[in-house]
Amino acid sequence: MDCYIGIDVSKATLDIASLPDGESWTVTNDEHGLADLMPRLVALAPMLVVMEATGGFEMLTAITLAKAGLPVAVVNPRQVRDFARAMGQLAKTDALDAGMLADFAQRVRPEPRPLPDEAAQLLESLLTRRRQIVEMLTAEKNRLGFARGPVKRDISQHIRWLEKRLTDVDGDLQDAVAASPLYQAKSDLLRSVPGVGPVTALTLLATLPELGHLSRHQIAALVGVAPMNRDSGTMRGKRMVWGGRAPVRAVLYMAALVGLKHNAVLRVFYERLRAAGKPFKVAATACMRKLLTILNAMLHQNRRWDPQHA
Repeated sequence: MDCYIGIDVSKATLDIASLPDGESWTVTNDEHGLADLMPRLVALAPMLVVMEATGGFEMLTAITLAKAGLPVAVVNPRQVRDFARAMGQLAKTDALDAGMLADFAQRVRPEPRPLPDEAAQLLESLLTRRRQIVEMLTAEKNRLGFARGPVKRDISQHIRWLEKRLTDVDGDLQDAVAASPLYQAKSDLLRSVPGVGPVTALTLLATLPELGHLSRHQIAALVGVAPMNRDSGTMRGKRMVWGGRAPVRAVLYMAALVGLKHNAVLRVFYERLRAAGKPFKVAATACMRKLLTILNAMLHQNRRWDPQHA
């Protein structure tokens, strides 16, 4: 019978459950634990292994399984939690979560996606650190306006230190891109679009490896800029966007805003929507989706920005 595996990942341990045999066991979340786990999983030859995205703790396990040729799907935790509620499973422990992940794998069968390579992982970690520094800078600058005396001097010194760290991280990002001719070429291609800067290009390359490999509808739904229907009977609900990848949406929003000033294609599209009575937020989201569609097509065709073609 086909075997399905669920792995609940924590910082210290991996809880594993398999279906349909119902077995479960625990190993440590390190190289020694994986060395014990891999022969057992390879012998089971599972149809699918599912684990949740846990902010990075799952990466070592996912990469090890992928290198062994096992089909791995790293899924959104909210999707699994909604599935558990639908199945009436309200209790939550590591062992229960592993069993629910195995059940999710067997019933839903999410599609395994290729994991990012080492260059993409490095870019993503540097971009994550850059976002953290920018958030700390914003918080400290907000505090500076209300600070007095020695506290103000301390915050000012911290701001200068954070600004230096931001410069250093930006340099590390440039070095990482320069070390990979493939990413350098893709980054240059994306940045040929007016409004797309280096941070936007690198964020797309590091956190959206599917760009250029999916249809425009699939990539929009994956990022979370595709309007979803909310209809029931004769009621026609308001279309809304939700879910997706927040870091990608954040950089797309800023790129779209810049594009409204410097990108004629986006500006004309935006003005047409506003003239038709669309609110700013709706029109801006539509511009994000249009920009994403253009970038997706450019990478797919390996073609630089052409206003007439766009």
